[in-house]
Amino acid sequence: NLDYEDAILLLKQSVHLLEEKGGLLIGVDLKKDPNILHSAYNDHEGITADFNLHVLENINQELKANFNLNNFSHYAFYNPYFGRIEMHLISKISQEIKVADQVFNFKAGESIHTENSYKYSQEDFEFLAKESGFKIAKKWSDPQEFFALYYLTCE
Repeated sequence: NLDYEDAILLLKQSVHLLEEKGGLLIGVDLKKDPNILHSAYNDHEGITADFNLHVLENINQELKANFNLNNFSHYAFYNPYFGRIEMHLISKISQEIKVADQVFNFKAGESIHTENSYKYSQEDFEFLAKESGFKIAKKWSDPQEFFALYYLTCE
């Protein structure tokens, strides 16, 4: 869930930690039809919405905030420019929230951007891995090529 520069940085740090003695097994969510992504992140059961709203529950517990989860709705969409799903929580009403003795005002319709989930083409990820100093030792994918699993070794 990192942008390109941060993903390269993380992979470069992994190369440094491995010191040519091991490998890295990493799963990659591949780019696919945006309608499939939309359905997955806006599931009818509301599992992803509950997961997203759980962020506010954690803030309530950890930072003594007063978010009312019923006053927010889950919103996720695929941003093709960045190649990522963006998850947001949308304020249903104008409200004032207190978090750790600080007050935040939300207007109805205002968004809290909670998460990004980047998707890669196999070519993009393989380039990213090589730019970071890895060699692709093995690659697996499902028949639809929705996901890939890579075993990377140090070059």
